[in-house]
Amino acid sequence: MKKLIPLLLLTLLLPLLAVAQLKPLDAELTNYTYPFPVQFHQVQVQRQTFKMAYMDVTPDQPNGQTVVLLHGKNFNGAYWEQTAKDLRQNGYRVIIPDQIGFGKSSKPQNIQYTFQLLAQNTKSLLDSLGVTKAAVLGHSMGGMLATRFALMYPTFTQKLILENPIGLEDWKRWVPYQPVEKWYATELKQTAEGIKNYQLENYYGGQWKPAYGRWVNLLAGWTLHPDYPRIAWNAALTYDMVFTQPVVYEFDQLTMPVLLIIGQRDRTALGKANASPEAKKLLGNYPALGKATAQKIKNAQLVELENVGHLPHIEAYDRFMKPLLAFLKK
Repeated sequence: MKKLIPLLLLTLLLPLLAVAQLKPLDAELTNYTYPFPVQFHQVQVQRQTFKMAYMDVTPDQPNGQTVVLLHGKNFNGAYWEQTAKDLRQNGYRVIIPDQIGFGKSSKPQNIQYTFQLLAQNTKSLLDSLGVTKAAVLGHSMGGMLATRFALMYPTFTQKLILENPIGLEDWKRWVPYQPVEKWYATELKQTAEGIKNYQLENYYGGQWKPAYGRWVNLLAGWTLHPDYPRIAWNAALTYDMVFTQPVVYEFDQLTMPVLLIIGQRDRTALGKANASPEAKKLLGNYPALGKATAQKIKNAQLVELENVGHLPHIEAYDRFMKPLLAFLKK
């Protein structure tokens, strides 16, 4: 019994120790270092001026092609580090923006978010850098944005790559709507432990590795800073954007070659916890959603990654990168 008491205490203390090791992060991550130099592009939005952070990764031996990497909702451009390094090694220029409301970019207090707005901001950045055409890769929410971007700028988008994109189904058909204030209240309650548990269950299928912790710490660090209410408000606004602005009905309008990389263990679905028990069983079925989406797109290639969750480029990097490079080089 005496031996069990220290073990029990250690179990109880581990979450507290993890939080103690976290450092508070301000709204624009000024005390967090990205893997490549960060620059800023000014955008005029709804009579306001905001800063859009981005990384421009240039190769030593350019092949003349550019790839744009669009991050997911609970992430920022930093998690594309290894992808960008390998693309650069293969001759690609890689541009990695943080969307307004995310990462090192501005966190507005008053803004109406739309995917069209984020796409326009991204195009404005690319225009300022002299990019006239590119392959566009989006993960998770970035997949919804990449799809909207490709629909708005089809001649600019040479190829489209969707890595476990959300928005392959219209959740509002099965999930009750909740106002922004409710999303905000939920965000204000976030903790390091809650963030990890969500990612463990929804992103990694219960299969955790210590390397995943850095992406939990970024979000958890925000919760410890006085700026957090502003960060949480932006998170709530963008949840509303994701929930109310589906792209699922427009996949058949995509004209460029499209690569779908789908981790088969993924079960992500926005608001699934609020759905009926019957709907919960059906929502976020990525094996079925990937096949259905590929059938809707005229020129689609589907790569199914068995026993991989929501983040193939983090969880199963080599299996993600091989089909990506093959697709880009076609």
